[in-house]
Amino acid sequence: MLQKLIQQLQIISQRPLYWLLYIIGCLSMLVVALYSQHVSGEPPCVICIQVRLLISLLLIVSVIGMMTRNNRWLNTTSNLSVLLIALSLTERSYMLLGTERGFVFSDCGFDLGLPAWFDIEQWLPWLYRVETSCGYTPEVIFGFTMAELLMVMSVTLLLVSLTVFLSGLVQNKAARSQHSSSKR
Repeated sequence: MLQKLIQQLQIISQRPLYWLLYIIGCLSMLVVALYSQHVSGEPPCVICIQVRLLISLLLIVSVIGMMTRNNRWLNTTSNLSVLLIALSLTERSYMLLGTERGFVFSDCGFDLGLPAWFDIEQWLPWLYRVETSCGYTPEVIFGFTMAELLMVMSVTLLLVSLTVFLSGLVQNKAARSQHSSSKR
């Protein structure tokens, strides 16, 4: 049974549904963020915008991952990219939750910290403009705040992406071993 689970994990990122779930998840999170900002009137802080940028990057990587899922090296690169984005997202989520709860004290201004040549705030201000300093996030559902839900989602994404990436490495290592033994 464990062997079957490992085999399924090894090929999951080669299936379009895996990448489609990432794409749908990213689009859903961006819609919720934009609804919160433009309909509910909750202005985003710098960490919120950094999270949006990471979600947007995850969306782009997921589209690329879906298109290149049958190429072993590009698939591994896409999975590594998802893992690194998930790690960054978890860190930003922790900072946001910590700022909201008061266990992290940081300077949360209006500067995204991006280079001058990547002026995304000017290009897409409706999506990426910082409008307030960090402090609290609104309740989203069942009394949970956006920061709390983002933390749970980020850790879940990190665990899933780590599992898929590591199982893909095992598959690649097994394929190399089999390939080298067949040459002899």
